[in-house]
Amino acid sequence: MVVNTFFEVRLEQLLNLAEIIEKIFSAARLEYRVAGGLATYFYVEEAVPDAGRLTKDIDIIVRRVDLGKIAEAAEVFGFRYQPATDMLVRLSDPTVRRAIHLVFAGEKVRPEYIEPAPELGEGLRIRGIALIPLVDLIRMKLTSFRAKDRAHIIDLDEAGLITPEIEAALSPTLRERLGEARARG
Repeated sequence: MVVNTFFEVRLEQLLNLAEIIEKIFSAARLEYRVAGGLATYFYVEEAVPDAGRLTKDIDIIVRRVDLGKIAEAAEVFGFRYQPATDMLVRLSDPTVRRAIHLVFAGEKVRPEYIEPAPELGEGLRIRGIALIPLVDLIRMKLTSFRAKDRAHIIDLDEAGLITPEIEAALSPTLRERLGEARARG
């Protein structure tokens, strides 16, 4: 039997980092939600096992007002907050590729984005990790709409997760982008 050890090791690293995030936020008694590629991976894997694609880092949605407490709690677990990039990086290995990217609830990630990041609503837990609601993940992916976001949209769609109800709840611009992603897919 052939085993993709690279994939397994990378998945284990991501899950370990996600567990540290949970510990940081539990210790500080703060809320967060995993977004981005890791949230996509978890949702797709729950729907269609072995269909998810891995990501390099972890994006989490947090409240800006909690930033001081987040930075303080992260240091106890060996991470430092970098204000210039809004990331938590390991003190022992401060590479951006393995960082925790902070996305602020209710704020645009980039000024040109048509929608802000979602507020911290009721999330879903998969493997003990707090995820943003699926509809918010889809909105975020369609808002940023980079090549990797379009790939994630196709993954979510092929897993049957973009339902007619979710599609109907999207703004006209985001529905148009969904159609574009499907046409390219």
